[in-house]
Amino acid sequence: MACNIFLLVLACCCLSFSFTGAQPLVPAVFLFGDSLFDVGNNNFLISLAKADLPHHGIDFPTKKPTGRFSNGKHSADFIAEKVGLQTSPPPYLSLVFKKNKASLFMNGVNFASSAAGIFNETLPQLGDKIPLSKQVEYYATVYEELVKEFGSSAAQHRLSKSLFVLEFGTTDLASYALTPEPQIKYTRQQYRLYNYGARKFVLPGLGPVGCMPGQRVTSPTDDCNEESNHWAVKYNEELQLMLQELKSELHGFSYTYLDSYTVLQNIIQNPTPYGFTEVKAACCGLGRLNAMNLCLPISSYCSNRNEYVFWDMFHPSEATARIFVNTFFNSPSQYAFPISVRQLIAI
Repeated sequence: MACNIFLLVLACCCLSFSFTGAQPLVPAVFLFGDSLFDVGNNNFLISLAKADLPHHGIDFPTKKPTGRFSNGKHSADFIAEKVGLQTSPPPYLSLVFKKNKASLFMNGVNFASSAAGIFNETLPQLGDKIPLSKQVEYYATVYEELVKEFGSSAAQHRLSKSLFVLEFGTTDLASYALTPEPQIKYTRQQYRLYNYGARKFVLPGLGPVGCMPGQRVTSPTDDCNEESNHWAVKYNEELQLMLQELKSELHGFSYTYLDSYTVLQNIIQNPTPYGFTEVKAACCGLGRLNAMNLCLPISSYCSNRNEYVFWDMFHPSEATARIFVNTFFNSPSQYAFPISVRQLIAI
């Protein structure tokens, strides 16, 4: 679950790059997060938070569900494309029992897990997941494999030029919003990643999570849940303060914060320029706004999927994901700061 609708607007204003046969812009991309980034880790877990059934993946190249909560590709895939990787980094749990793991880790790994949160106790009712702390532990094993294979100096150099993308918070907000006084704090797992070679971080803020179909359906007039949006703004403020502190404390630490909230609000309030016609309802689901349940094999789904902002009650469509990544990659300062993702890569 998540609507931290991470790295995704303004495709028409962004240059399109083709990296076929070209050298990637970064050696590797390591992704941490929840269902916005999960490319199949939860398929290996006993969990209710899985996207392994139709109609997920209906627009994916294989036309089959892959574990992505999307009709096709999502943000993690478009990030990989944007930096010139030939394939999206694989789910970590698909690699753990394979031999020659160091070679499999070379271009990055995806640790994201649907329903995962910053806190280990977030949404326990959904079953197994990989929370942030465990994702960082898994990354530590990847680091050790790379050091064993290439030596400490070479591994450190490669990792210092790689991107580390952390997308968290929405699942925690959904969980803690059920309590009288929700408190969302971003823990400093960056310290541990930093100690294992990470230097370049991309961190999106939360989007207006109260405007997800799954939140709108709680209103008799289909309005956004402003209380949820309020907490999303508070979270974003705290995250930015923490990043500024880390920048002053850690030598070589560089980051890009992504203003997902403003970008998605722009789409919702003025969808036509982006090619969207539906901002409230989900493309796939059940009941009012297609938001009374997740996308299931018995669900109906829209035929004009590129015109829907949301694929299901919680997750963006492939079209939205593509727009977000394009926007943030070369973003002007009002959406990504203190520098754009492309500028971060160039450091």
